[in-house]
Amino acid sequence: MSLPRRHWLIGSAAIAASLPALSWGASPIRLLVGFPPGGGSDAIARLLAEKLKDELHMPVVVENRPGAGGQIAAQALKAAPADGHTLFLSHDHTISILPQVVKNPGYDPVHDFVSVGGFATFVNAFAVSGGTPARSFTDYVAWVKAQGKGKGAVGIPAPASTPEFLVKLVGEKYQIDLVSAPYRGSAPMMADMLGNQIAAGVGSVQDFIENHKAGKVHVVAVLGTRRQAAMPDVPTFDELGLKGFEDLPYYGIYAPAGTPQKFVVDFSNALAKVVAQPDVHSQLTTMGLTVGYMTPQQLTNRQNAYTQAWSRIIKNSGFVAQ
Repeated sequence: MSLPRRHWLIGSAAIAASLPALSWGASPIRLLVGFPPGGGSDAIARLLAEKLKDELHMPVVVENRPGAGGQIAAQALKAAPADGHTLFLSHDHTISILPQVVKNPGYDPVHDFVSVGGFATFVNAFAVSGGTPARSFTDYVAWVKAQGKGKGAVGIPAPASTPEFLVKLVGEKYQIDLVSAPYRGSAPMMADMLGNQIAAGVGSVQDFIENHKAGKVHVVAVLGTRRQAAMPDVPTFDELGLKGFEDLPYYGIYAPAGTPQKFVVDFSNALAKVVAQPDVHSQLTTMGLTVGYMTPQQLTNRQNAYTQAWSRIIKNSGFVAQ
């Protein structure tokens, strides 16, 4: 028996209201990541993509575009059509740091991208490999002075990155000659640390946390003013006397400039729902993130504040854009 037209219309409206507002086809959304599979950013992207797929009722596919500290992925985002099908999951390095240290990065985050939403802040950490006897930062400094006559190499996930400036500042603060050894992402850096090919590394907490918990590497200090919930026994550099790093790096999702505002709002709302899910919040926290949804405007504000803070640090370091 067919329903009266009035009832059919009411039922159709209810179904439509339950569906996401996206309306431009079922083609997959590409979520670009600027680092190789196996690193912290990749793991985060895959977790969010799986949940966003369910929330949006359309495929969300992670696409790794590694190289140049995320620069290749950022250029790919700029070149992508602004049709809502290409997004970029990035942390601070590609958005706030690279444009200040590379003369011609091939993109301008302010003009070429639009903020979709943020989901976490985090801190960078200093870790030592299992092949060193150090179990604290003080131990590491003493070991470098004894074994290397005050000289040591420290791995970093990308050249001219926040970790590189941190290595320089840490070396100056503790009067040891530390040299940055740049890698193509955190995964190969971690591989060399696990193989005791390099004694120390600086990267995000999420790069080290699993191997730290397993005792394969040892995080000996984190930046910021508060200890991390995922590793409460690790002191901050603030405690150790290295001040001035209150502005925390961040993770956000971006779209090409000109992407329809409707998509930005709908996707950002979906991100807010995903981040609020207890299992997602728990998994991201376990990875070493401080989880918290940011609206597009809040992400833009966080980006601007962080960029300005590091502009001062980079300028004071004497670094000249390459």
